[in-house]
Amino acid sequence: MRARDLAVVYETVGLDSAALDAARLMAAHRLPALLVVDERGAPEAILPASQMVKLLVPGYVVEDPTLAAVVDEDHADRLCEALAGLRVRDCLTATAPPPAIAAPDDTALEVAAQMAQARSPLVAVVDRDGAGPRLLGVITASHLLERLLAVT
Repeated sequence: MRARDLAVVYETVGLDSAALDAARLMAAHRLPALLVVDERGAPEAILPASQMVKLLVPGYVVEDPTLAAVVDEDHADRLCEALAGLRVRDCLTATAPPPAIAAPDDTALEVAAQMAQARSPLVAVVDRDGAGPRLLGVITASHLLERLLAVT
């Protein structure tokens, strides 16, 4: 199996997309992460759903999770308001590594190694031939496992 055969169409967002829209996209499709692309459509970053959830939690609760018990339900129900006015670029951490990128001819093992090394739930498959990088699709960890398990 080659990366081009494993790649599937996947939701992407731009750096200047609304963070609230990105969160809704993740929730609607139950995505582990979104691929963030630049203005040319080339992979720029990976925005994990866990990072979006972290942005919803007040800093004082992140520092001391026992404080979550004292937040009333009305306040908890409005946590997503924290994303209002933010862009996807605001949600990315400064230390986030670049997205894992596979070439179309990479093997399943090469893709798995990149995924493991980057600790990423997805790998972008990019064709670098021609005028510029062209996103062919994405390989998610769950899809890769499904395909690898199918041959055993």
